[in-house]
Amino acid sequence: MITPEMIARINELGRKQKSEQLTEEERTEQAALRRLYIDTIKNQVKVHFDAQKEHTPSDNCSCGCHDKH
Repeated sequence: MITPEMIARINELGRKQKSEQLTEEERTEQAALRRLYIDTIKNQVKVHFDAQKEHTPSDNCSCGCHDKH
């Protein structure tokens, strides 16, 4: 899970990278934090889409619109 502190650190490293070079340790940390952030977002999207699949519209919709409610 991504915390606000992790996002702040990602942003801090990004700002530092623009103004000066990062150390090898900082580059490694930045890559790991970015990967964690991307994986977290991808998982959230997957969970959302999986939940949508569970609520597919029915042909027996009482209002006749055949759409999700």
